[in-house]
Amino acid sequence: MRNANSYSIEEQQIRGITVRNIIVTIISTVSIVVSVMTTYFQLKEAIYDIKSTQENQTRINDLRLKVLENQVNVLQKEIDKLELKKDERLAVNR
Repeated sequence: MRNANSYSIEEQQIRGITVRNIIVTIISTVSIVVSVMTTYFQLKEAIYDIKSTQENQTRINDLRLKVLENQVNVLQKEIDKLELKKDERLAVNR
């Protein structure tokens, strides 16, 4: 027979540890892992949604900027025409 000191670490027994305690520990650990993974995937999806929204908003803003630039160009042409007419009237009146 072996004495208590000759057992390997794997063969040693710890008093107070029961199969029930081990099962509860494993189930608790699995529960925590599942919770963390669920949160991770929810955050990953939320970040993707935010990124998509930002990209869409950037595209919309670019289109709005182009429209505004075109409107400014049209207005500048109108101003140039009005100034030209004004200059022509002043030249005729002299």
